[in-house]
Amino acid sequence: MWIILAVLSSVFAALTSILAKIGIDGVNSHLATAIRTFIVLAMSWGMVFLTGKQGGISSISGKSWLFLILSGLATGASWLCYYRALQIGAASKVVAIDKMSIVITLVLAFVLLHETFTYKSAIGMVLITAGTIFMVI
Repeated sequence: MWIILAVLSSVFAALTSILAKIGIDGVNSHLATAIRTFIVLAMSWGMVFLTGKQGGISSISGKSWLFLILSGLATGASWLCYYRALQIGAASKVVAIDKMSIVITLVLAFVLLHETFTYKSAIGMVLITAGTIFMVI
């Protein structure tokens, strides 16, 4: 099931980039990010209430709150940078560089989460990095 959801995530992310590139024309990138964020917020809370999970808020630990807040700040910073880059750059190049987050995530997962780092991971990182450079230049 996680593979299906991951593929759907990828498809929706691609649509996000294309739809945003069209929609951001003539709109301040920060305003566009705020509008997008409002929609995401409404959808997220809608799913919480639709599934009846709003009662779980009180059981969230302090540590989880801290890291969810930090994650939200990182998401906000990412989206602000992404939308501005998308506004002034080619979507195909902006998205390629944005996906370098895969390489950064692998390194951070190894360093901070002590996840296994394999030869396949290293080869994948090299290929993703080379592919990104090849696509951008």
